[in-house]
Amino acid sequence: MIKEYLKHNFKNFEPALMEKIEQNASIKEFEPDEILMTTGQYFRSTMLVVEGRIKLYREGPEGGEFFMYYLEPGNACALSMICAAKKEASEIMAKAVEKTKVITLPIELMDDLMRNYKTWYYFVLETYRSRYEELLVVIDHIAFKGMDERLDFYLRNQVMKLQTKELKITHSEIASDLSSSREVISRLLKKMEQKGDLLLHRNYIEWLR
Repeated sequence: MIKEYLKHNFKNFEPALMEKIEQNASIKEFEPDEILMTTGQYFRSTMLVVEGRIKLYREGPEGGEFFMYYLEPGNACALSMICAAKKEASEIMAKAVEKTKVITLPIELMDDLMRNYKTWYYFVLETYRSRYEELLVVIDHIAFKGMDERLDFYLRNQVMKLQTKELKITHSEIASDLSSSREVISRLLKKMEQKGDLLLHRNYIEWLR
């Protein structure tokens, strides 16, 4: 089963690498809203996502949460790779958005994979690069965009990631992800509805653009 997941989601891995992973990895399943990692946790493994969707947050000193990015099938958690390799505690929290499956690889395997499997080496570099670029987008929106522009970008990104125009997400969840208040988000959503960008339903937001 592991090899089938690898062939479907990590097609660039060389056959020998897939064989190595299959011999040493295991599959873990998570239910929606289940926590995969917490701030301060030490890693014994790193994760390759094969089904579902994971949300990564940075937790503030006062208990608030700031949304960073999603992990989807074909992705790996760059931060877990770094923390695992350096034997450092996690500085983020990860939560399953939907039913999720991951392949877990023991940290003891990391050095071997980096040294002996070129496709793994390039995969790790690409994982770091893509996560870095996503964080730059987040920083740009925080530093240079108003909340209305950030909300517009957030909703468009949700539509693209989920591949649906019916977003089953609450105003409170959006506010948490954007480090804003529910009142501000509700007011901005109402303005967007008046402009014809979306429709606000009882349990979901319908994107019209």
